Amino acid sequence: MGEPVSATNLKDCELLKQKIRAVPDFPKPGILFYDITTLLKDKSGFAQLIDAFSQYYIDKKVDLVLGIEARGFIFGPALAYRLNAGFVPVRKPGKLPAAVEKVKYDLEYGSDSLEIHTDAIQPGQRVIIVDDLLATGGTMQATMELVKRMGGEIVGVAVAIELDFLKGRERFPGIDVLSLMHYDE
Repeated sequence: MGEPVSATNLKDCELLKQKIRAVPDFPKPGILFYDITTLLKDKSGFAQLIDAFSQYYIDKKVDLVLGIEARGFIFGPALAYRLNAGFVPVRKPGKLPAAVEKVKYDLEYGSDSLEIHTDAIQPGQRVIIVDDLLATGGTMQATMELVKRMGGEIVGVAVAIELDFLKGRERFPGIDVLSLMHYDE
């Protein structure tokens, strides 16, 4: 566990990677932003991505798919449908209408918070957490904290893209991290 995993063969992942647009100097100078919108608008590319996620998790008895705001909302519901699981949004503060569990976490430039409804996860439910990107892992780690507080069992983490050079997966020893596309710089 914790080693890079590919649900599809390398050729398929490389084809998906070709559908990602690299945008230099966004959101600030020196950052190379990997834009998934070009993959999302490609109907076969988007389907291949959801198929790869679902093939990996189909036999893992997943109860809930948690999608992290905002791009996790794109993959999460489609994956939940394919796995015959429920979908739970993990949101920024003030977006959920009922009682919430909240976690605050540190970022390189400050702090942020995430919230989930207090009745979203029942003790013992098996969950996967999905997002578009794994960078330093702070947002994912905060989401995992919410799951643990609520008594959920983390089956794994699924991301479309992992920025390997930031070593985010090192924050999750013993957690199965599925990354379909990897970038070394």
